Amino acid sequence: MSPTATTTARIALMVFYTDHLEDCRAFYTDLGLPFVREQHGNGPVHYATTLPDGTVIELYPATAQRPASSTRLGFTVDGQTLTPPLAPGRHVVKDPDGRMVELYTT
Repeated sequence: MSPTATTTARIALMVFYTDHLEDCRAFYTDLGLPFVREQHGNGPVHYATTLPDGTVIELYPATAQRPASSTRLGFTVDGQTLTPPLAPGRHVVKDPDGRMVELYTT
């Protein structure tokens, strides 16, 4: 894809894994990102914020499976333009390097 090409895809999610959860929360909060503490079921405590355009940024504690160098992305895309097409909803796929990529399809 050339740098001038247009797309309907947009970043919907960025997840950063960190060895310094509280320090990162404070750092990004100081930049103006109002993080909220969350925990889903028995999952880890983490922090999330939503930007004005709807992009969600989350800070999670690093683990052996997801070290601090890990990042997870999510994109909103038109599922009917994909091969094969995907039904509307949330899908998790892996890129060629094994990174988890969330797709929110319309």
